[in-house]
Amino acid sequence: MTLQQPGVYATTAGAAHRAVPAQQAVPVRTAARPVPVVRDLRERAGRGPRTLAFATGDTVVVSGLPGSGKSTLIRRTASAVAHRIDSQDVRERWEAAMPRLLPYALYRPLVRVAHYAGLWRALRSGDGVVVHDCGTQTWVRRWLARDARRRGVALHLVLLDVTADVARAGQQERGRGVSGYAFARHRRAVGRLVRDAEAGRLPVGCASAVLLDRDAAGALKVIDFPAPAPAGP
Repeated sequence: MTLQQPGVYATTAGAAHRAVPAQQAVPVRTAARPVPVVRDLRERAGRGPRTLAFATGDTVVVSGLPGSGKSTLIRRTASAVAHRIDSQDVRERWEAAMPRLLPYALYRPLVRVAHYAGLWRALRSGDGVVVHDCGTQTWVRRWLARDARRRGVALHLVLLDVTADVARAGQQERGRGVSGYAFARHRRAVGRLVRDAEAGRLPVGCASAVLLDRDAAGALKVIDFPAPAPAGP
């Protein structure tokens, strides 16, 4: 089954997507603006899409709680034609190069600078980009939305919706957790994103959102940016 909209489609062998609450009528003065589309792929017992395909050059932001599986999903599904931008990858490279006894807090600012510099270069490449997002950095999504608008491409959200217990278990599994205060802040930010998506409301500049639970994320095999088909004679 193929579900398609401008710039994104999902291929699945399962049933139709669950409906999203209808949005309010668009005022006449803004009727020309594209209406964001939300695809809810949760609660399908692993019968979700195997592929999420976006237009060439689009940016996909993968957001969710710490430990929800964002990095795992990106590493497993981002196609070879996409730039994979994950702050965890940058951190691991720096940790491997630094003395073992040097606290991460001392060079965390450098890791962040390296991460955002890599994101800036990826956006300038014109290729598809898949970005790890913790949910609390609203300024990053605003930056990505402005960049997408400037380049004439689209920004999309992929939201991992898991319980706090599942996320904490994921943190324990990877051997790296966050403080109770930081986790509560993440829960508020991600919860707001999920609730807004369920109501058909997306951050300004986002063309679409896909809601995934653990089963749907496990069923997903590829996040792709296929080249457009050649025009006919």
